[in-house]
Amino acid sequence: QVQLVESGGGLVQPGGSLTLSCVASGVRFSSNVMGWYRQAPGKERELVATITNDGRTNYDDSVKGRFTISRNDAKNTVNLQMNSLKPDDTAVYYCNWKRRFVPGTDYWGQGTQVTVSS
Repeated sequence: QVQLVESGGGLVQPGGSLTLSCVASGVRFSSNVMGWYRQAPGKERELVATITNDGRTNYDDSVKGRFTISRNDAKNTVNLQMNSLKPDDTAVYYCNWKRRFVPGTDYWGQGTQVTVSS
């Protein structure tokens, strides 16, 4: 059973920066994908960024050039550095872990609120 704990959310002004962190425990499979998703009020959960165990990254077009995802497998952590934040980035951000190439193995964190407002 994989458990994910996020931290780092908060209130930030437009143009500001935040870093989200997620620590995974109970990880048993080295071939995996870690990532961040977000859900704004009244909208469906959407992908923000993912990173595989061999470092391949994928970003939603809306965050390319502003957000950077990274991971540290020795510590089982995944971070999301968010720069040039916009009000449209306001959402609950969820950490995700899943086995690579194995559908239906998703695990989710409890979510952390990010609010971008002046």
